[in-house]
Amino acid sequence: MAGEHEKILVEILEENHPIDINKYTSYVHSPQCGAIATFYGNTRDTFDGKTVIELRYEAYVPMAIRCLKSICSSARSQWDINAIAVAHRLGPVPVGETSVFVAASSVHRVDALDACKFVIDELKASVPIWKKEVYSNGEVWKENTEFLERRSEIGAMKVCCKPKVKVEDDEAVKKGCCRSKVKVEEDDDDDDDDDDDDDDDDDDDDDDESSNGNA
Repeated sequence: MAGEHEKILVEILEENHPIDINKYTSYVHSPQCGAIATFYGNTRDTFDGKTVIELRYEAYVPMAIRCLKSICSSARSQWDINAIAVAHRLGPVPVGETSVFVAASSVHRVDALDACKFVIDELKASVPIWKKEVYSNGEVWKENTEFLERRSEIGAMKVCCKPKVKVEDDEAVKKGCCRSKVKVEEDDDDDDDDDDDDDDDDDDDDDDESSNGNA
């Protein structure tokens, strides 16, 4: 299926807008696909022995959307994927609710599972979405360790979404998941991303795969 018009759906949802799981699984569903792999990132009730009330998310939305579309395109170029859908909530996400959802469909399960894992891993490592953990006795911006591990790589190149990201350490800066400033340097030229539906005539399989995870 690679090489055809891309079938990608990426949405950053406004505050207090729950993720409609059926919407995104329906988007990737196709009669020619025997596998749909999914990832749910849910708010869990404890962290390091502390009681979690909710998570709060903020994002640089235009850049986040561009990054996510590029990540999905990369996944389609590496695996034989029919369609990919990604949704991420902003604002408060109470315990038990889903903050991020990824779905990928393919003829066979291996492609869908590998692509789904790739998308969520890249999302966590490079997309400008920040998380605050709210506890029963306080709150803290959560460090994005995956971003910190890759920040030299990310800062040295034009990343997935095309602008350059420059990371500047500043002890006085408390805003943001990793207590670092993220400077976005936009290029003058813009990309246009079009999502198109496509149909294939491949053999059918019978596998439906899903995985659940914590946000």
